[in-house]
Amino acid sequence: MAAFDPQDMIDRFKERAAAVKRRPLPPVAGEERQLFISQAQEDFQDFAMIGDAKATLEDGVLTLRIDLRPPS
Repeated sequence: MAAFDPQDMIDRFKERAAAVKRRPLPPVAGEERQLFISQAQEDFQDFAMIGDAKATLEDGVLTLRIDLRPPS
């Protein structure tokens, strides 16, 4: 088994965020369409936040630091 690389995980989340942006809308209308769009927005936000994280692995503990402060 390969050693865990936190940066590899971060890179996978960046790709997932990009994939959500490329995800086509299914042929649905009305409430179902809005639910799909809302879920895609939440997926993108979650994946993008982890994709922007700084990861450290110390003594078997993975720590993700995500700066949520607005840009200065």
